[in-house]
Amino acid sequence: MKISQEDVILIKNLYLSKQYGARRVLSELPDKGWKLGSIDSLLKRSHKMGTVVPPGSIRRVAVEDLVLSQEDKPKRHR
Repeated sequence: MKISQEDVILIKNLYLSKQYGARRVLSELPDKGWKLGSIDSLLKRSHKMGTVVPPGSIRRVAVEDLVLSQEDKPKRHR
């Protein structure tokens, strides 16, 4: 099964924030139907290149990451 861009972001966050490996990602999300080799390859690429995002989609993911980071910040009252 192909891994969607949203799932790539989810896997990236699990890998970077919680240090989950491929087996742990699969055990946490069993309904996705991913193969161990696919997740392992994605995480190896992340470790090697510093990212799990395929070339050409950097801008979209950067914007999504920025939006997610902004949602975590408390709103200022004026």
